[in-house]
Amino acid sequence: MMKLLFAPTSPYVRKVMVCAHLTGQRDNIELLDSAAHPIRRDTRIAAHNPLAKVPTLILESGKALYDSRVICEYLASLKSELQLFPADGDARWTALAQQALGDGLLDAALLARYELTARPAEFQWPTWREALLTKVGASLDAIDSMASELSADRPTIGEITIGCALGYLDFRFPELNWRAGHPAATRWNAAFQDLPAMRATRPHEG
Repeated sequence: MMKLLFAPTSPYVRKVMVCAHLTGQRDNIELLDSAAHPIRRDTRIAAHNPLAKVPTLILESGKALYDSRVICEYLASLKSELQLFPADGDARWTALAQQALGDGLLDAALLARYELTARPAEFQWPTWREALLTKVGASLDAIDSMASELSADRPTIGEITIGCALGYLDFRFPELNWRAGHPAATRWNAAFQDLPAMRATRPHEG
């Protein structure tokens, strides 16, 4: 059985778990509790991943895979007919670009959150946080413009990542009210979040 070092609130862990559900691998993965933190190093994770970050997947062989992009592609390779990662052509580059957009949104949102929750008040930089939230806003505008092209029922890694990013904003940034001004993304997201794999992986405080 594979083992996943995880945190229940991590959107990157959610990406992996959505792929696990979609590829039928969920029952083959044991969840190992960890305390991933931007400053404090968890030795349980570091024993398998020098970056000490979640998600980290430990294969039955003992080999560790890390970074959600690598783990998701590995899980998809176990059931390739799903085409979570299209093999070639425009569909592949579209899916990978959408994944990069969703990951970039998440990177900016997480850093903006850490600015308030992990950095001492005397060292916080409001201008930096506003610049990060500007990236979040620009990403939302891009998602809204492409929403008509996003699948709600046969997702690639692109839709999965974008869906997890929007879910993270609902979870950690409700004050942003991201749906205002993004009607197309709102409609797509409502349908996408209703997928069984998305419902089963909604973030929660552990």
